[in-house]
Amino acid sequence: MQSIWSRETEFPKQSALHNNLETDTVVIGGGLAGILIAYFLQRQGIPVIVLEANRIGSGQTRNTTAKITCQHDLIYDKLIRNFGIQRAQQYVQANQAAIRAYQNIIDERQIDCDLKTIPSYLYTCTNPDLLKQEAQAAQRLGIEAGFTQDTTLPFSIKGAVKFENQAQFHPLKFLYNIAGEITVYEQTRVHTVIDHTVCTSHGNVKAKHIIFACHYPFINFPGLYFVRLHQERSYVLALKQAQQLDGVYLGIDHDGFSFRNAGDLLLLGGCSHRTGKNTAGGQYEVLQRNVRLWYPDHIEIARWSAQDCMPIDGIPYIGRYARSKPDWFVATGFQKWGMTSSMVSAMLLSDFIAGKENPYAEVFSPQRFNLKASAKKLAVNFGQFTKNLIKETCRIPNAQLDNLPNGHGGIVKIKGKKIGAYKDEHGKVYLVSVRCPHLGCELAWNPQENTWDCPCHGSRFDYTGKLINGPAQKDIALDANQMIQ
Repeated sequence: MQSIWSRETEFPKQSALHNNLETDTVVIGGGLAGILIAYFLQRQGIPVIVLEANRIGSGQTRNTTAKITCQHDLIYDKLIRNFGIQRAQQYVQANQAAIRAYQNIIDERQIDCDLKTIPSYLYTCTNPDLLKQEAQAAQRLGIEAGFTQDTTLPFSIKGAVKFENQAQFHPLKFLYNIAGEITVYEQTRVHTVIDHTVCTSHGNVKAKHIIFACHYPFINFPGLYFVRLHQERSYVLALKQAQQLDGVYLGIDHDGFSFRNAGDLLLLGGCSHRTGKNTAGGQYEVLQRNVRLWYPDHIEIARWSAQDCMPIDGIPYIGRYARSKPDWFVATGFQKWGMTSSMVSAMLLSDFIAGKENPYAEVFSPQRFNLKASAKKLAVNFGQFTKNLIKETCRIPNAQLDNLPNGHGGIVKIKGKKIGAYKDEHGKVYLVSVRCPHLGCELAWNPQENTWDCPCHGSRFDYTGKLINGPAQKDIALDANQMIQ
């Protein structure tokens, strides 16, 4: 299940770190945010090294739908009500500046990355009043936006908000171009950070400044990001012989979908859920049912999934990691808007490290706390954490390994212990610990993707126990022969 971006381009392999180094700034994470941050720092003459656990762009960047837009779902009416007009304007201006920055870099470097200026729509099939409010809030903040009922969607709607002059592109073509001039060490997972030293299995890097651009910060204290973030998964189909649209679309209804064209393809996305809350599967099937209805002559050429960090108050955390760590910085919680948020991170954090003022810093500060905006999701996150810790400690399953069918996974009891098991189509057994090594929550089997997922903080592991997504930093595989004998 590889995205179309991954199929169409590649980047030369970079070596792993092989000794101890010292630099001004080290960036943890070689996705779009990390590479852009390094690119901006390097342009300001600041020495920088990027450490990537896998390959450049191999995480969320390769799985995005790559919409470059300041239209971030239903956000602006909420921002004004929860944070006030001044901070809402900071948010808007930062994201509008991010769109312009992409255009400038692409023009300067003459990057062939399929950049296209298009409108961006929010649509509803049920409640136009919410979109009318959002349109008014956007206009109040200086956005060129308006309510409309005229779209190119393959079904009727009750209304939409149209944002003019947004964009889309090929994220990996852009990323690989700007990464070519940056020092990046691949296959170099960071295990911990101690003051000004970043520690890996291949050597350590000492730096004046350390930036966590690794999607989900894995250092729990200070910062407490495990309380302030959860992760969600969503799914995408790439279709041929489907209707071309005039822009990018996102539905605000609970069963709404995402649409964008990519050349002659249509990308249809949706079916989001909290990571670890997919024990029944079926997301791709939901997408397929709608595709057959809307585009009966379509041809599916690819499918893939993405994972997004969701902050409790609806705004990314970009700035100092914690008050007690003035030389640590973080860029996380981009929700589903990683393109503009990555660029905002690059602009803001490069200014921080260069000692410059940035007009957008206040609204993104990780040190903020707004109870009105945060209380509901904070309670949900804490409840999920508590529930799963209790489940991991107290509940012992009755299911036995022998009763698990081939091609299925689940939690079973072996020698009185709770174990995660998967039997492949030939009956080979793979056993794992169901205790997430991040903070101990009980993992859940995801039949859609044959993975073990953490409902608390979103760590994911393949059926063999190999780590896929953090914040966990360790694998969970067990010795099947030893456990069963």
